[in-house]
Amino acid sequence: MITDLYVRGATIVHRAHPGLKILLLFAISTLVFIVDTWPVLALATVLVAGGYLLAGLKPAHAWRALKPVLAIFAILLIAQLYLADIRLASYVVLRFAVLILAATLLTLTTKVSELVDGLMAGLSRAPGWVPREKIALAIAMTIRFIPRIRAQFHDVRDAQRARGLDRSIVALLVPLVVRTLKDADDIARAIEARSVD
Repeated sequence: MITDLYVRGATIVHRAHPGLKILLLFAISTLVFIVDTWPVLALATVLVAGGYLLAGLKPAHAWRALKPVLAIFAILLIAQLYLADIRLASYVVLRFAVLILAATLLTLTTKVSELVDGLMAGLSRAPGWVPREKIALAIAMTIRFIPRIRAQFHDVRDAQRARGLDRSIVALLVPLVVRTLKDADDIARAIEARSVD
């Protein structure tokens, strides 16, 4: 079952219009990829960090978002060090970290229903033949699905570690893939249940 990762709160970030939060996430993501400069990345980092502070979220929330992808960051860092230099390598890793934290901030402070409403508002000017509710729900569920995979990773890793299989990649990946596919099926069923399939 797909669970809501929303963290209850009454902060300004929680109360902000979901459409505004989605727009800010899109703007930050676009900006850090189009404008490859340290000042822009530093600004994005400050904005995301400020969002976490305003939302009353703890450093543990940020750490849980980044921990599962540390291995990927290490691979990126090594690859960029081989192809370029430490400056570019650090930039690439930090950029992805900021994007992950920004997306996680959205999922922690916005309910699925609010995400759908915000996306529906953004699609309000779309032509009548466009399945707006279906698109909005699919995007919202996908956004929630990403942190869910992270949570599944932690669950599987802890279970395998208890069995002494924490060093086995296969023992980690197989149940993770199975759970991920099951969650994907749950998403499809949720969309169908809302009569938008």
